[in-house]
Amino acid sequence: MSENPAVSRDETQADLMARVDTSVPVSARIWNYWMGGNDYYPIDKEAGDAYAQLSPGVFDLARSSRSYLARAVRYVTGDAGVRQFLDIGSGLPSHDPTHEVAQGVAPESRIVYADNDPLVLVHARALLASNPHGGTDYIGADLYDPGTLVSVARTKLDFTQPIAIMLMGVMGHIGNPGEDDDEAARSIVDRLKDALPSGGYLVMYEGVNTDPAQDKALGQYNESGAVPYRVRRPEQVVRFFDGMELAEPGVVQIHQWRPDPSTVDPPGVPALGGVGKKP
Repeated sequence: MSENPAVSRDETQADLMARVDTSVPVSARIWNYWMGGNDYYPIDKEAGDAYAQLSPGVFDLARSSRSYLARAVRYVTGDAGVRQFLDIGSGLPSHDPTHEVAQGVAPESRIVYADNDPLVLVHARALLASNPHGGTDYIGADLYDPGTLVSVARTKLDFTQPIAIMLMGVMGHIGNPGEDDDEAARSIVDRLKDALPSGGYLVMYEGVNTDPAQDKALGQYNESGAVPYRVRRPEQVVRFFDGMELAEPGVVQIHQWRPDPSTVDPPGVPALGGVGKKP
């Protein structure tokens, strides 16, 4: 994530684009390519295609992750009644971004996106034209500094009322699951949960090391010079929800979390997700 806790609204689109490095593949843009979007560069497509040659199921994973996000946001907005979202590491969705899903259920919902990629911030500015009854905003933030991230978010959201913090696949870039029992990542997630008021939610999914093809592809990807992405053991993902009250069906493969009856999902994807409520 970026070292800058916030990006000034006075910074122009040209200023932001000048900070976009098109010589190194970026996860958010690669995922946009896998999801069928258009916001990526040739280096991102090249990396995405190389990965898919070893792990062709990644296209199913990308689509399943977007479908899971939509279902989870609809649940938190509709069933749980939450009207505020902090979407950290939001990336470049090709469809169904958090604010559109939430405001489709409750137009007064407020969504703050946080990311470190200048290209994401450029697109975030376009997202500010949200439903007039609600609001959409963005911050540039460093997930390794959750205290500052939350401090800036407090200027845009009311942390005395329920908030849903969303971590959709972003923790793979944070810490190393094989070091110190994943202490760095657990500490960050714990600090974010601590910031939640009672009745707040953690909405999360993460990749798991249950697919040998994916593990091999990730090994080559991480050696390519791109920002590393590391999957976790299933129990490490489950542990992120410690202290939370899990909505049914708990932490499961993302395509199995409250699937839409009309949706045909793949038989299995190497990612676990869940929705937890802070008591």
